[in-house]
Amino acid sequence: MSSVSVNFLGFDLKNPIATGAGTFGYGDELKDLIDVSRLGAVVVKGTSFDPWPGNNGPRIWETPAGMLNAIGLQNAGLEVFIKDKLPKIRQLGTRVIVSIFDKSAQNYVKIAQALDQEPGIDALELNLSCPNLEAGGATFCATPDLMAEVIRKVKQITKLPLIAKLSPNVTDIVNVAQTAVSAGADGLTLINTLLGMAIDVNTRRPRLKNNVGGLSGPAIHPVAVACVWKVRKALPEVPIIGIGGVHNVETAIEMILAGANLVGIGTANFINPQVCIEIIDGLEKYCVENGVKNISELVGKVEEW
Repeated sequence: MSSVSVNFLGFDLKNPIATGAGTFGYGDELKDLIDVSRLGAVVVKGTSFDPWPGNNGPRIWETPAGMLNAIGLQNAGLEVFIKDKLPKIRQLGTRVIVSIFDKSAQNYVKIAQALDQEPGIDALELNLSCPNLEAGGATFCATPDLMAEVIRKVKQITKLPLIAKLSPNVTDIVNVAQTAVSAGADGLTLINTLLGMAIDVNTRRPRLKNNVGGLSGPAIHPVAVACVWKVRKALPEVPIIGIGGVHNVETAIEMILAGANLVGIGTANFINPQVCIEIIDGLEKYCVENGVKNISELVGKVEEW
């Protein structure tokens, strides 16, 4: 018998497949397209303390092997999330990880403090790729001391496990990951989007109104796998969600072999809403065909040359 059930941060999941924040809405939107309860976990769309309007359009541009987006983390804010979104999320029948972000450490704390009182949330994912307006606009990830401050302050006021979502747009992601864990992060999400740009050669204007955006999809998959692999070697015991360009069972298994405990599916959901279910089925088949008793046996088991 083979099993794809896993334990992550102390709670059991049906399988290691999770959704990527911002690519699956709040889960409720896709319930008529797939059986959301089959997923290991849903990482719901990011929430800030106050409503964020997002960026002006155009905000998305398809690339040859992925997508550029500059949505700008548009959301209705914490109050609406708790009142209108969370009750529906609790009905999904799967584990729930809530992504949070903001422009100051103080607001991260306010969000976490409020969500700590709400049932039906299994963990918080701290999106640390946002600009810190109190420090001149540098992203938290790019300034490890500021990132560590956010993690420490949130850790003090919540009982929920904290997952630090890190950007690859840094000099040394291993150092950033080590700093996050030392500050109190219980787990890591690797990676967020890469900075990218596309230009219309006829108008000579950027394809995005924001000029640059986050590159996701298969184009970034090798980068994400390398980041997971490097961090897993440096931090062998830390739970990791590997995300970046996963679009089929093979790329999901790559992530697991590199060191991911869970695999996040993002941009592929836009192309094929059934992709998560197809990957779950594929993992089950792979385990049976390869004599793997539990999918967790494969975590970090890449055989290096």
